[in-house]
Amino acid sequence: MTWTRLKELAETPLSGLTQPTRSDWIFALRTVSAGLIALLVAYALKLDHPQWAMMTVFIVAQPVAGMVLAKGFYRLLGTLAGGLAAVGITSLFGTNPWLLVTVLALWIGVCTLVSSLLRNPEAYGAALAGYTAMIISLPALGQPHVVVDLATARCAEIVLGIVCAGVTSRLILPKLAADAIISRLKRSILDLAEYAGGAFSDGDPASLAALQRKLIADAQTLAEMRTYARLEAPSFATRAHPVRRTIGQLLWALSAARALHSHRRPKNAALIPMRSELKAFVGELAATPGALDDTAPWVARLDAIAGKAREMPDLPKDTASDGSGPSGTGHNDSGEDKVGTITRLTIAGDFAEALKQVMRGLEALRSPVSRKSSERSQPALVVHRDYQAACRNALRAALATLLVAIFWLTTKWSEAAGTVILVAVVSSLFASRPDPVQSAWGFFTGTLIALPFAFLVGQVALPALPGFGWFTLFVVPILVPAALGMANPRHVGVATAFAINFLAFLSPHQQMIYDPGPFLAGSASILVGILIAIGVFIVVLPADPWVTVERISQAMREDLARLCLHERIPRRSAFESLAYDRINQLMPQVQRTGRRGDSMLGGSIAAVTVGLEVLRLRRAQLNSAIPHETVESIGNFLRGLARELLFRRPGEPQTATVAVARQYAASIAERSDRLEMLQIAASLRIIAAAMEDYPDFFAKGRA
Repeated sequence: MTWTRLKELAETPLSGLTQPTRSDWIFALRTVSAGLIALLVAYALKLDHPQWAMMTVFIVAQPVAGMVLAKGFYRLLGTLAGGLAAVGITSLFGTNPWLLVTVLALWIGVCTLVSSLLRNPEAYGAALAGYTAMIISLPALGQPHVVVDLATARCAEIVLGIVCAGVTSRLILPKLAADAIISRLKRSILDLAEYAGGAFSDGDPASLAALQRKLIADAQTLAEMRTYARLEAPSFATRAHPVRRTIGQLLWALSAARALHSHRRPKNAALIPMRSELKAFVGELAATPGALDDTAPWVARLDAIAGKAREMPDLPKDTASDGSGPSGTGHNDSGEDKVGTITRLTIAGDFAEALKQVMRGLEALRSPVSRKSSERSQPALVVHRDYQAACRNALRAALATLLVAIFWLTTKWSEAAGTVILVAVVSSLFASRPDPVQSAWGFFTGTLIALPFAFLVGQVALPALPGFGWFTLFVVPILVPAALGMANPRHVGVATAFAINFLAFLSPHQQMIYDPGPFLAGSASILVGILIAIGVFIVVLPADPWVTVERISQAMREDLARLCLHERIPRRSAFESLAYDRINQLMPQVQRTGRRGDSMLGGSIAAVTVGLEVLRLRRAQLNSAIPHETVESIGNFLRGLARELLFRRPGEPQTATVAVARQYAASIAERSDRLEMLQIAASLRIIAAAMEDYPDFFAKGRA
């Protein structure tokens, strides 16, 4: 990151906070109210560090009630795990400072490793377990007998904040995850209709790509929100299965729409009516206000379209194509390429069927049934875990914490303890972000902005005008805008850092005194700790986005090879959800590589199409109506495809696999008019076209 970029980030933290919505105001006022309640109760209970109760409210604050409960739950688990670790580590090694900080650094490394392999909010809980042990253990250095009291107080303060945040988010004008799922799914269906309409009309490629990325990200968000909804209300458990199934169907529809766009052929007479009908359908769906209030008419129309697509069209007998032509899709100037027609009709049918199932899923969410689902075997939603990146993050966090702790012990600078804690917090909390430097810099920016506000309120105003009433009067005008910023996705990081560190600097107690020396020293240690962590991200084992792109791409190629070779045929939903999860992680890394990564993103999306066609071929092998020699030929092709994916390097000529696919597809079309045989040929054609469009993606990594 250049200094110019750092300056831009520093100059724009508060922009975009205008025109907050009604939901933003509700969230802000609810969060500030919960924080004040938590602080008031902490005063009444005479807790040692009441600011932690109020800080916890802002830490776990989220617009959706289920997200608050989820983050609060995992914050509690992380705090308990960190507290137990602190008690154990300090009891064993508390008399030896050097051994104590070494073990704590190793503990932070382990927790960072686990955090990097998990997803929010589980990842947050794992990271918290690491640095909570540091926060509790360092003050107990040299006096291990107090560590249990410190851990108990810390947990009590955290529990109080979690309870206040959770109760207010659930009872005061709540925004429920269950409702948010339905709203987001409706928006995704309309976005999918808009994407399909643009794809069928040769819309702007940049707009289509942006909409495609949004749909992928929204599908992943739906999977996360399912967990939040179940925490809000156990009754949502009966609707969790339809959510999982619907996400899979949404991804299937997206794959089919993209494939139909990639393999368009306007002159194909059999496809023109189908494309026209689909284009009219999605255009009407996207343009009709309240279209999804009643899905029954739309489902009926999609069912009819899918039925037409599955019908065998009347095709001439003498027009088998070798698949040459634009995009390698079998364009044939004279007309009716049988394989090309079946290819496109199959994809059109897939799109109609998948969109129909998504709408049925929406209806199932709006009208849940009390009885258990008769479908006991539910589709799996699989996520990508980057073990290499997780190990790097763990090593970096442990090393940075240990080095700063050694500096603290060597210099005996008392304020450096705060620096050690902040290095541990930042290096573990932001380790798994796509751009940890930018995330940590946003945290630093919010912290720096909070400093003068905290000084004016804590060192000037409150010592002169003590009492909870004056505290509320001074703090509310500062925290409400901060909470509005937390509701703005563009500035949530900076605003959250501002709110949390404003309270940390302020350190509210019932008796506030003017004492700027410790205030400035403690503030400086925090700011230095954040800057050191940023330096660690830049210098120690820096992450190269292109290496990450290549590693994820290699994992996708290996997945395709396993689809070809594994004896058991995996679920379509398992493959598709894992592939799109990897694409979702690939997108922010590709954006950091510039235009260089565009072909890798396109290739990764094409890989989904290849995988789905491989699964179609694998299922065809189990069809007793398919001749034995065809089954053997499919097996030979899949083994050749696996070798191509695993061993060919970029720049090397493609093996005969692609040519074999085209030749075999043409020979099938010449020998047979049976629909199931032509569908095999269509799958071979699609695989060949995708691999020709992105030859470097379907080749072994550069490293």
